[in-house]
Amino acid sequence: MTIEFDYPLTAEISRNVAAALAEDVGAGDLTAALVPGDRQVHATVISREAGVLCGTAWFDECVRRCDPTATVTWYAADGERIAANQMLCDIAGNGRALLTAERSALNFLQLLSAVASKARIYADAIAGTGAQVVDTRKTLPGLRIAQKYAVRAGGGGNHRLALWDAILIKENHIHAAGGIAQAMAEARRVAAGAADRCKFIQVEVENLDEFQQALAAGATMVLLDNFSLDLMRQAASLNAGRAVLEASGNVTLETIRGIAETGVDRISVGALTKDVKALDLSMRFVG
Repeated sequence: MTIEFDYPLTAEISRNVAAALAEDVGAGDLTAALVPGDRQVHATVISREAGVLCGTAWFDECVRRCDPTATVTWYAADGERIAANQMLCDIAGNGRALLTAERSALNFLQLLSAVASKARIYADAIAGTGAQVVDTRKTLPGLRIAQKYAVRAGGGGNHRLALWDAILIKENHIHAAGGIAQAMAEARRVAAGAADRCKFIQVEVENLDEFQQALAAGATMVLLDNFSLDLMRQAASLNAGRAVLEASGNVTLETIRGIAETGVDRISVGALTKDVKALDLSMRFVG
């Protein structure tokens, strides 16, 4: 299946894999040297638990950097649900190279599949409400783009990628600027000067008074920070479709459906990328 993603991945995958192999292999894989250098092997990757697959391109890059002649044949694609004990791919290549690539390749596949799987669970929990679950900048250092791609693979959406592609006016920005109206005016000036990369201006509010100030200042995206369900419903009523509303703060799988039903458009969940447990996958040599 095709995953829609707004950031070019080829260079990012190359950078991620180069860093991972440099970290793991360094001056050379001492244990892989136990295997005859000319031995060709066949391996498979099996899922040990159900989830959503993601990270196949990172896996492929790890393998091919270690053995450019290796072949990887996938039986599932990024974004597809996978079952326990499902064979995900076949690999054929040099034995030493595959042993060297194994850990880094699986690390990417397990982590990104875990993110995609969690995003799918949260997205399914609010299905039919009209709201979308989105990620945050609470990502593993160096793997921001990879994890945000995985969120998309799992059916979630992306908030801003980083500090350079959108404006999010938070409490300290408002305080330093002298108020919501002043911060919004300055944000428009900054956004105009970075029109080629600034996707949106969003302002965070902590109560209904600040929310109404934001609307009066012309805000088209508002983040409701730690609002109760009742206050979210009131905000949605006052908003009347003028701005995109995002709920944020202490969102859990148990609470997200109730939040979505208040009428907000987006719900940001840091746990999608921050609190993940690697999906259990295994590579085994066969034959």
